[in-house]
Amino acid sequence: MEKIINISSLSKSYGSKQVLNNISFSANPGQVIGLLGPNGCGKTTLIKILTGLIKDYSGTVKIDNEEPGVYTKSIVAYLPEKTFLPDWMRPVDAIAYYADFYKDFDKNKANELVTRLGLDPKQRIKTMSKGQQEKLNLLLIISRNAKLYILDEPFGGVDPASRSKILDLIMSNYAKDSTILMSTHLIYDVEKIFDRVLMISQGKVIVDSHVDELREKGKTVEEVFKEVFTYAW
Repeated sequence: MEKIINISSLSKSYGSKQVLNNISFSANPGQVIGLLGPNGCGKTTLIKILTGLIKDYSGTVKIDNEEPGVYTKSIVAYLPEKTFLPDWMRPVDAIAYYADFYKDFDKNKANELVTRLGLDPKQRIKTMSKGQQEKLNLLLIISRNAKLYILDEPFGGVDPASRSKILDLIMSNYAKDSTILMSTHLIYDVEKIFDRVLMISQGKVIVDSHVDELREKGKTVEEVFKEVFTYAW
């Protein structure tokens, strides 16, 4: 099977500080992968390399057999941790913008999700709550028919009662043969959707396991995380 992500001997430093240290891993289409680790472990740097925002690194990074660039940006739907839309926009404006910018964007799906998530299509982003803004950002991403979805802390401002609903929306609306790579600290709330987890510590992958293997040992992903990162708790 052709790999959607293929990383070999990836390293990245900022001056004398090494953030990623000889990381290697690959991912098949159709997997939902949890990217886990404490703050400062290198998750965000890895995500920025995959999305083409950081280019000065050593090692090999391939997405759909191509280095990060123009082509990979056309097949990767990226949800950053911080809101990325200008304050003056409304959901109708954001949807029109995405429809013009991405060929794989499903405008009808986006409009349907605006209604399902209880958003006002004509409310300006600057007057929305953080949770409403995150819902809008997320629906724009999952309305693309992308090959790879990279979600960086998608539930930071979403209340606990909404998380299950939004998880269901993600799983029922993303392209089924695609891969999701999700960075999150809310492991208990989302681990049920993971097929596989990568845990990073001090720039290295220290756990790369299918979730079923962990469950066969009688452990949840959160329990394994706490065991591995005892120093961070």
